[in-house]
Amino acid sequence: MLEHPSHLNPEASRTRELRQQHFKAHLSLSLRMFSPNGGSSQHKEPLMAQPHLQALVAEDLIKTYPGGRGKPQVRALDGLSFTAEAGTIFGLLGPNGAGKSTTAKILSTLSRADSGTALVAGVDVARHPDRVRRTIGFVAQKPVSDPTATGRENLVLAGRLQGMPARDARVRASDLLDRFSLTDASDRLVKTYSGGMARKLDVAIGLMHRPQVLFLDEPTTGLDPEARSEMWAELEAMARIEQMTVLLTTHYLDEADRLANRLAIVDHGRVVAHGTPNELKDGLRGDSVIVELAPDARPESALSAMANVAGLRELTADGRTVRARADAGRSALPRVLAALEDAALQVASATVARPSLDDVYLQHTGRTFAAGQKSPILSSESEENAA
Repeated sequence: MLEHPSHLNPEASRTRELRQQHFKAHLSLSLRMFSPNGGSSQHKEPLMAQPHLQALVAEDLIKTYPGGRGKPQVRALDGLSFTAEAGTIFGLLGPNGAGKSTTAKILSTLSRADSGTALVAGVDVARHPDRVRRTIGFVAQKPVSDPTATGRENLVLAGRLQGMPARDARVRASDLLDRFSLTDASDRLVKTYSGGMARKLDVAIGLMHRPQVLFLDEPTTGLDPEARSEMWAELEAMARIEQMTVLLTTHYLDEADRLANRLAIVDHGRVVAHGTPNELKDGLRGDSVIVELAPDARPESALSAMANVAGLRELTADGRTVRARADAGRSALPRVLAALEDAALQVASATVARPSLDDVYLQHTGRTFAAGQKSPILSSESEENAA
């Protein structure tokens, strides 16, 4: 009879065993915080919110972090407020460091606000964190799965740590593997998964105990465009099938536009605009006129030239890109190009488009979304570590 390889190398076997024990302890601690029963062996159904209650309420939340090395404190949240209705995908959109992850951590009991009120399913987060944890799931930016276990093993373990009976955990795991198109890879080690597959598994782990509210913190960060598109489709189907409330934090404009029923745009720890994506875009009257100047053209000169074009307003420049708004963009564009030509300014490209979320962000903050990414009040990594 062939001897098992672990018998041939006891030290390697023990190293693997210790690594698995460490992972189980880490995952147990993480999932117990969100367990429907606080981690006990008796499985309970998640608490259901009353239909008339808002699923999520944040009111005047303030949160500061130490600046470090003698620097002043950083105010990650500065009176942030919003509400999210039950059964919807609510997006928090903002550049890295705007306070999105801090908000998610406060609402999910992983951090405490300095002041303000936070409610989940009508329950005060600060006063009754254990009751809140019975209703929620949390998918963090960092992976929680064990790379040395299979996808199925990860899900079943997560269910068992949530107090689910073994049979229920196996059935639920199979359902989620099928829903996220992971069945064929269910018995492979997670370390062999692609980035998109591993991220799907993280979301499935967060869904194992059927939470009423699911927090998705930057769910597609680091994924390639194809994997992001696949994840979007899975998240849309998940929200429809599970009939849950989802709080989505993202710094991708297209992600918020596609997934969120309603969203709040966050800048420097405050909500600067909120509504449905279409409401926010429709609130900007007119079209966007966007001109990309040639490398040797001066944006200041372009702004001066375009200021004389009738019908243009809200002129801004970001590097070599000059933007304006016009009630009739198509008719304004030829006049813009003529004004730039008269000023001897070369144009690399020029477009007219309906208002976008980037235009909404520009309107409410005075800078483009890309510019906001370059100078956040708190980097996403610092926010993650501080929280």
